[in-house]
Amino acid sequence: MDFQFTEEHDSLREMVRRFSETEMRPLVDEAEETERFPRGLFKRWADLGLLGARYPIADGGAGSDKISDCIIREEMARVCQSFAAVWSAHTHLGIWPIWRAGTAAQKRRFLAPALRGERISGFALSEPDGGSNIRALRTQARKVAGGYAISGSKTFITNAPIADFLLLAARTRPELTAESISLFILELPCRGVAISPLKKEGIRGSETGLIALEDAFVPDDCLLAEREGNYPVVLESLVENRVGVSANCLGMARAALEAADRYAHERIAHGRPIGQHQAVAHRLADMAAEIEAVRWLVYYGAWRVDRGDLDPATASKVKLIASETAVKATRDAMQILGGNGLMREYPVARFHRDALVYVIGEGTSEIQRNIIARAMGHLGGSR
Repeated sequence: MDFQFTEEHDSLREMVRRFSETEMRPLVDEAEETERFPRGLFKRWADLGLLGARYPIADGGAGSDKISDCIIREEMARVCQSFAAVWSAHTHLGIWPIWRAGTAAQKRRFLAPALRGERISGFALSEPDGGSNIRALRTQARKVAGGYAISGSKTFITNAPIADFLLLAARTRPELTAESISLFILELPCRGVAISPLKKEGIRGSETGLIALEDAFVPDDCLLAEREGNYPVVLESLVENRVGVSANCLGMARAALEAADRYAHERIAHGRPIGQHQAVAHRLADMAAEIEAVRWLVYYGAWRVDRGDLDPATASKVKLIASETAVKATRDAMQILGGNGLMREYPVARFHRDALVYVIGEGTSEIQRNIIARAMGHLGGSR
């Protein structure tokens, strides 16, 4: 077993870390206060090849592996998870299914400009009444001349207020199966589509929207793969993305540990740095050990993606442990900073708010436990 990153991985990490520190960090405070994403970052991400890192060179990407994808996520989230969330919604959920199943024309029209940073994407799945239950999806796509008329609603959709197109899931048949759901590429703006920005406690610098659709027309050539019942391609995308967002959680946890460790060296109490007090030192030691364990679990998951044998239960284990460790680490950092942990001049409260998103988003911790338990033969057996 080889636990070493390649020279290419190390170079990528250094580049993304330097970019995140010098170009992203100065934008964080304004984005968090205004809850507006600085769109100029898309061009810079494209210039650095970060939007297409996970895609083949032949399709306009950089031809990198999943380990590289996770390195990018970890280093960006270490500085600002809001920005990393925008990047993730665009580079994976919004366009991965198009790359995987789209027609050649759909790839030219949507994937290629998205990889160049010319068009912003997102993924519209969650609904106000559905939560994590995809069988409860109510948005309907009705066949009409030349395309489909889509009616329904979507919520918590990252990038919706700034997107040029969304990959959108809608029911094309009444049966409660994945094959009764189809994926459409919804170009924006679109008549019959109203997007309302949502205000959030976490990842405030990413723009999230509530979408109302009333007979929104989508032409036949914007049905993904130009065939109905294509939703199962998303299931593969979601499994892989659980490893991806786990790298984001790792970045947040690392940032919290670094802030707490720095504060423990600088803050003097009773004549010595608080890190010299055993209660604080032990908390830091626990954080360091737990984060190191998550680090290797995340990159094990990425290695499994690159081998082509990642299973849903393993992806859920990675996501469950990484997200819950990020919540614990960021809370511990706030405890170490005490009253300053609640002050906005320190970043740890932001880290904690952002980490809380990921025990809910991308599949709740409860959903991850269900998937793991079913793989073990519990909760109605494996699937």
